[in-house]
Amino acid sequence: MRRQSEHFADYQAALDRLGEMGLLYRCYLSRRELNETLSAPHGAPETAPTDTDRLLSDEERAKREEEGASFALRLRMARAMERTGPLTWHDRGKGAQQARPEIFGDVVLARRDIPTSYHLSVTLDDALQGVTLVTRGEDLFEATHIHRLLQALLGLPVPDYQHHGLLRDMTGKRLAKRHQSAAIRDLRAEGLTPEEVRGMAVPDRFVE
Repeated sequence: MRRQSEHFADYQAALDRLGEMGLLYRCYLSRRELNETLSAPHGAPETAPTDTDRLLSDEERAKREEEGASFALRLRMARAMERTGPLTWHDRGKGAQQARPEIFGDVVLARRDIPTSYHLSVTLDDALQGVTLVTRGEDLFEATHIHRLLQALLGLPVPDYQHHGLLRDMTGKRLAKRHQSAAIRDLRAEGLTPEEVRGMAVPDRFVE
């Protein structure tokens, strides 16, 4: 099993390549500062963040860099898309898809204290492990637009995708570790048989 914590060098090499292409920049704005800057009066973001390094003056940016302030390493989306041109990917359930990574703006690929993001690590992991079919929940469907862009920029193979429905509880909330949802080991401890557990695994059904 590939452990991401043991392969930071792979992610750094990818970041170095993107940096050499002139596609990365440091954003020194905190999440709070960024939200306050980009939010409409009612509090909802007006647009996906782009060119956030330009929201600070040159002097303030240099000051924060000299102080060793925290930063997010962002992909300059418009320039990246100019480099690749139009892209597509295939989902076995929904068919051919036009990649639309711009809906996310300048995505974060790493932080000062976190050497990789979900988007960068899973894209590289799939390629390095020879994965030809990525199967995951439909809540990650839109993220594939970003992954397709990274594949094109880094010269990685493009797998097929299958995004399945999610198991949800009686309130409609998806079952997840972050919500302390029951795991298979919990169901086993309750005495459920493998057949009964498999019977529960119906996409988008409500389970108690």
